[in-house]
Amino acid sequence: MNVKDLLNLKGKVILVSGGAGSYGKSIVEGLGEAGGTVIIASRDLKNAEAVAQAFRDKGLDVHALQVDQGVHESVLLLKKEILESFGKLDVFVNNAVARPMKGYDDPIENFAESMRINATGMMDILREMCHIMGNNGGGSVINISSMMGMKGPDLSNYEETDMGTPPPDYFFHNGGLINLTRYLTKVLAPKNIRVNCVSPGGLFNNQPARFLENYNKKVPAGRLANNDDIKGLMVLLASDAGAYINGENILMDGGLNA
Repeated sequence: MNVKDLLNLKGKVILVSGGAGSYGKSIVEGLGEAGGTVIIASRDLKNAEAVAQAFRDKGLDVHALQVDQGVHESVLLLKKEILESFGKLDVFVNNAVARPMKGYDDPIENFAESMRINATGMMDILREMCHIMGNNGGGSVINISSMMGMKGPDLSNYEETDMGTPPPDYFFHNGGLINLTRYLTKVLAPKNIRVNCVSPGGLFNNQPARFLENYNKKVPAGRLANNDDIKGLMVLLASDAGAYINGENILMDGGLNA
């Protein structure tokens, strides 16, 4: 098959949780540009719909639905709405994350809240979306983790900034998601669902100049990721071109951890 056909997502229904966020918008745009029908799922439906409309104005087939990943009934409602409006689900990009912790010394209740959404809630939405895909003959799950799930923090990046110490829950749940990817790869194989993980490095978001200087000098590519860097990888993993890529965690960090 021609590689352009292998990478074409026309006819595929794709859910991106957290699709109105920083990396989420880039993911949605890339999958839409490849021809997919993309659904943004977010707690803030008004904002998600505004993002979806902006993409529709560019000619992309993008829609918005509401979900609170930490509430089981909300996840079930999302499942019902996907089936009623689109009839199937081919790809789930598991990208939503809450950030209740701001640093190491935050109250332990904030860690518990993070686990409610980023661990228990994440497993809940994964199972429910995979149930749709399994009944439809299979599909692709793409978990979005972080390079921070693979290593400890490089605190020198934060020297002479007021950014503080990175929160521990972020490292905890991203590390767990990488190994959950391997688990789901084996468990979901009989349903013809392949599961992969992407662990990006930092995304440029107008961080303080000192942080950028500290960080960029360590990266062979010389910079943080931009909004286009993740697009091609997402299309590959969502499409038939990635049909034999399964159970992988792909580090996308410009060579920082080479």
